[in-house]
Amino acid sequence: MSNDGYFDEDVARTYDQDHGGTDPMLIERTVDCLVDLSSFGDVLELAIGTGRIAIPLAERGVQIKGIELSAAMVRKLREKETGPPIEVAIGDMTSTQVQGTFSLVYLVFNTIDNLTSQQAQVACFKNAARHLGQGGRFIIETLVPPIQKIPFGEERLAFASSPDHFGIDEFDVASQNYTSNHVWMKDRRHMHQSIPFRYVWPSELDLMAQMAGMDLEYRWSDWDRSPFDRMSTKHISVWKKS
Repeated sequence: MSNDGYFDEDVARTYDQDHGGTDPMLIERTVDCLVDLSSFGDVLELAIGTGRIAIPLAERGVQIKGIELSAAMVRKLREKETGPPIEVAIGDMTSTQVQGTFSLVYLVFNTIDNLTSQQAQVACFKNAARHLGQGGRFIIETLVPPIQKIPFGEERLAFASSPDHFGIDEFDVASQNYTSNHVWMKDRRHMHQSIPFRYVWPSELDLMAQMAGMDLEYRWSDWDRSPFDRMSTKHISVWKKS
């Protein structure tokens, strides 16, 4: 692991294609929802990454700042920018602070799982709350832990199988930690990557929010605001600062 964590130059170069998703309709739905929930106030993205969501938000006139651990990911963001540079602080989203008070802080694409302890995830909620004004919102997009798909006593679950990519998650249900193992096959070369995560249940996130002075306002199964139910594989959760 480098100073950029697990998201170094090699990962940043292909992140949008391999991990982040480039579906323009999904990005549009995400941005539409965030603009609406921001009430046109200032916005902060935790783990801003390559700017997959932040740049379209800025293009919509939203005043946005970011926090990002990986300088390599931010360099990729700079390559993609077409307007004024977005202010990005390099640092850990559990403790790094930026100037300003925000109407919306958000964290997308399962990134809360990159914090591999419950303590770090709680700290992330508290840091988000520190940046919010009264009535401000914190939004997380993340998966519903896929534990129901794993037979009792098993530890591994395949999540990707294609001509150029295999993926297998290894779970420890006692600690809620898991590791995503990727094998990429490109130009007759194989690259292996393993990244540690910690899955977290929706109810657990609600308790973290309460500890940070926020209450659940909405929970949807996707950015189109479809209802969250027992069949949902991910959720968009919105907490409001009391």
